Amino acid sequence: MADTGDINVGSIIRFNGELVQITDYQHRTPGNLRAFYQAKMRNLKNGKQTENRFRSGENIEIVRVEYKMMQYIYAEGEFAVVMDNQNYEQVHIPIIMFGASGKFLKEGMEVKVSFEADEAILAEAPTFIEAQITYTEPGIKGDTATNTLKSATLDTGTEIKVPLFFNEGDWVKIDTRTGEYVERIKK
Repeated sequence: MADTGDINVGSIIRFNGELVQITDYQHRTPGNLRAFYQAKMRNLKNGKQTENRFRSGENIEIVRVEYKMMQYIYAEGEFAVVMDNQNYEQVHIPIIMFGASGKFLKEGMEVKVSFEADEAILAEAPTFIEAQITYTEPGIKGDTATNTLKSATLDTGTEIKVPLFFNEGDWVKIDTRTGEYVERIKK
């Protein structure tokens, strides 16, 4: 068992019998009261957000998690099929585990999957991906006085906002955490 001083943002703990990941963690010392830790947590099974206040020095069960880099193969219904590159074992993971970044998955992409006792509990797409614009309306010449954005459809089927100077066939770098374009890529 660990205590409240041993955990930080990103730690996975067992709280009320459920696996949760710490998303925000602050140490507070209010005036002449005892110090405590304020934690925001996300349940790994259903994605619900919760908050809790831990006493300083309180025992907490930290879950040991094994991370593996796996290759995304294809989507099958509500699941993503990923393959372990060492033993070629295929695992079905709910696409919901990827969160908002699940819509940017491409075949052959390396993803990070977390396991607790042979059960996948967390999955992450790469932070940045490169994608090609398959459809976008043409920009109006001279309409560049403001930072105006237009919709563009990517080769993954996802729609994002890009500046007016992008055309069909252009490549963009995208931050999968926010879903926003980062920069134009020359290919």
